Order: sequence, then C-alpha cells, then structure tokens
Amino acid sequence: MKRSRTTLLALILFIVTIWESNSSLANSETFTQCLTSNSDPKHPISSAVIFSGNSSYSSVLEAYIRNLRFNTSTTPKPLLIIAATHESHVQAAITCGRRHNLQMKIRSGGHDYDGLSYVTYSGKPFFVLDMFNLRSVDVDLASKTAWVQSGAILGEVYYYIWEKSKTLAYPAGICPTVGVGGHISGGGYGNIMRKYGLTVDNTIDARMVDVNGNILDRKMMGEDLYWAINGGGGGSFGVVLAYKINLVEVPENVTVFRVSRTLEQNATEIVHQWQQVASVLPDELFIRVVIDVVNGTVSSKKTVRASFVGMFLGDASTLLSILNRRLPELGLVRSDCTETSWIQSVLFWTNIRVGTPETVLLQRNQTVNYLKRKSDYVREPISRTGLESIWKKMIELEIPTMAFNPYGGMMGRVPSTATPFPYRAGNLWKIQYGANWREDRLTNRYMELTRELYRFMTPFVSKNPRQSYFNYRDVDLGINSHDGVVRSYVEGERYGKKYFNGNFERLVKIKTRVDSGNFFRNEQSIPVKP
Repeated sequence: MKRSRTTLLALILFIVTIWESNSSLANSETFTQCLTSNSDPKHPISSAVIFSGNSSYSSVLEAYIRNLRFNTSTTPKPLLIIAATHESHVQAAITCGRRHNLQMKIRSGGHDYDGLSYVTYSGKPFFVLDMFNLRSVDVDLASKTAWVQSGAILGEVYYYIWEKSKTLAYPAGICPTVGVGGHISGGGYGNIMRKYGLTVDNTIDARMVDVNGNILDRKMMGEDLYWAINGGGGGSFGVVLAYKINLVEVPENVTVFRVSRTLEQNATEIVHQWQQVASVLPDELFIRVVIDVVNGTVSSKKTVRASFVGMFLGDASTLLSILNRRLPELGLVRSDCTETSWIQSVLFWTNIRVGTPETVLLQRNQTVNYLKRKSDYVREPISRTGLESIWKKMIELEIPTMAFNPYGGMMGRVPSTATPFPYRAGNLWKIQYGANWREDRLTNRYMELTRELYRFMTPFVSKNPRQSYFNYRDVDLGINSHDGVVRSYVEGERYGKKYFNGNFERLVKIKTRVDSGNFFRNEQSIPVKP
C-alpha cells in the first residue's frame, strides 16, 4: 500500500509539472503565480496552497474525507488544495481556476456521501478549494440571527448559539461534524423541521463569490440567484462564503426518547400505525424510525428491529399524553423519556451520553467508515402486507438499513417553489437507505445489497419522478460528463429532476445566466441550457 501511495503521489507531481508547463496562458505565468497576484497581499495565500509534495498534503486531504471509499490508493487525488484562510483566497482560486482551465471542487465538511466535493469521476486534473478555515459563527441576540461561515460545522453553530442563549436554536442536522456550506445550500433538515422547516426556510442573507470573483450579498446578487443557492446547492453557482440565519425559539427543556421493538414485539403493527400519525402529530414532535436486521429475541433467527427515536419541544408528561392517544401501540412510558436542554439533546441524537460537556460539539474528528447512502420519498401509507414483504427482503439482505423521517407540520405549509427544495406537502416521510462497512474488500457486495433494497422498494415510493434528496448525493442517479452543452443538459436532467422536480428548469435558467461557461461544476451540478 505504501509503495502504491508513493507511486501515485509521484504521478500527481508529474501531472502538475506537465499541466503547468502546458498552460494555455499567453505568458509563462504558473498557477501559483496567478494565485499570488490575484489575492490580497495583506493575507498571503502561499501558506494556504498545498501541493501533493507538501508534507501536510495527505493530512489536510484526509481530514475531511468522511467516506473511506474515497480514501484508497486508487482514488483520484487533487493536484493541490487551497485551504483558504481569507475571502481573497477564494476569489483567487476562482480567477486562476478559470484562467488555467482547471476544475475546482469545493469542500466545506466533506460529508458529501459520494465524494463529489473532493473526488473526480472523470479522471481530469482538478484542485480542491477547502473551506474549513473559514468557520466563524457570529451570533446577534438582539436580532436573533447569526452569520455563519461555510467552513463551520453544525456542532460549532449549535455550541456558539448555546453560549449566548439557552432558548435559541437553529433547525439543522443531527450530525455535528457536517459542514455548514453544503448542508444549508442543499436544504438541510433536522429533528425540529416539523416545527420550523429546513435550513433554507431560515436563512435571510448570504455572501458568495461569483464566477467573476466578485463578492455579492443577497441584494447585490438578486433574488433569483439567492433563491438558487438557498436549496439548489451553492457549488453550481459560485462559492458561498457565509449564510445569515434566523434563530428559532426552543424551550429550556425538551424531551427525547429511543425505544426499539422487534417483529416479535409487534414492530409491524407499530410501524403501520406510526405511518398513519407521524406526519399529523403536533409540529413540536418528530419521531424517526430506524429499521435494521438483528438477532431474534426468541430464537437465533434474524429479525427486523424498528427503533423509534423522538424529539419533543416540551415536557415528558405532555409527550406521553400525546402518544398515549395517538400512538398507544408504541407503549412509551416515563422511564423511556429524558428531559434535557436542547443542546444536550443534540448529543443524545448523536449517540453521545447526555451530560457530556457541550464542548464535545467543537470536535471535528469522527469515526469514519466505508458507506453508501440512497434516498426515497413515501407519499402513500404502506400496507401491513407491504411492510411484511419489506421485512422479509431486509432479512434476506441482512446488511442495509432504512431510516424513516416524517414530514408534515411546517414542511407541508411551505410552497414547493419557495426554495429549490421541492418535496413538501403530500410527502409522508423520507427514506434514507444506508450500509456501513470496515473493509475495502466488502465494497462491491455492500453497495449492491443497498441498491437491491432500493430496487425492491420501487412499488412503495414516489414515481414520475422517483424523488431523491439532494443532500444525500447518489451517483447511481446519473453522472454528468460535461462533454458538450447538449449532452451535459441531458445528463443533468436525469438526476436534476429527481432532486429538484419542477424547480430544476428554473435552476438551469439561473445557472445559464450567471455561469454560462459552466466553471462551477461537478458530476451532479446544475447544467447550462443548450
């Protein structure tokens, strides 16, 4: 492995040399010279530019690779990384990337499931603009807002809000190491979305660098472009530097719970009833169901387990009163419930012990696996017979899991065109399919098992299009080679309509207007119009 890694690094260095010597510039300016001359001399860019021969190259690249499938000796590596520490570094990266015809990948937290923020599927040279140093969180209690830079992680956002107020929060994801830039721009969600909607329903301004290197706020970019980067993925239109977010009110104490039931413990009936009520429960209550395969409680045979994980913006007695009426099959009791602060509930949902010091949210390291994710939306309840067939299939496959995330509440009241994220009213819940593994030799098998479960679910999920969630990036839906405008549009339409449905064409129109040369691109970016 060490020898192959050394060989790969040598190859990358050779490519850098050839690429710079064959630059199409009329003069002999190299890429690094271009970066230096186009950044603010008060904030030198040299220390932020990391070539493959640099001793810190591997550690910087690997620090935000959250999927081991993209950290192998054969994974395509960037020619260089620009770990920007100042806004002028972002401007220079764009200017010089265009001038030298070098593709730029934009990474904030690295949770892009299929690696599109730091890997290429084309084999062409590229560099990574890494945003992790641009991570400030500026909370303003008077206006109940905050400016959050794209390189911040959600844990930092939550912690710095909590430092200022114990009754303010932000409705975003449950994983604290997710980067703000990709999460917000793609329409991030969390366990208070039924009360407050998505991240993009709670943004009020943004700062971004456009294709010409200009820094724009909402007023300067105009409402169309602001709409596009607020749910359509910022990486197709420019580099988002920061978002201004609205903070929302939460009680001093909330209630969380996690209970599991196997098939022998009536899981089928409970899930069947859950799907009838989960989207119409009070907005303050969110109950996720995680479905996996475990050893049976009665025999050694495999069985299906349904784990119900709940978040309630209120006290335990009120929660029990609601569920005893609306979902008595679950059999929730007081001892299942934990009353705690909102910030401690973040730890609970991340499987960190309640009571752990909140500073743990500032940690950026995490355990990393090989993984695959896919998504679906359910618009009609699944019959008991249907559920039983799904359980049978899951036991056969054994490895893939499913997480059901309920909609309703605020999600059903925001128009489907208010942001690029289109899946609002009419959707009962979203499915996330998942498989994790620890050895590279298992990759092909576990990937195929996940796809097989996805195929099996076809009769039970949305159709025309089969809807998918943009932030669960899935290259199985299609890859854009960007080989000619017409072909690029056709390829982009294949995945774009699954992610954005009726909003896709508006995104294409905006993309064509602001980046007609398609500089901001990746394997699933918004294409330009032919």
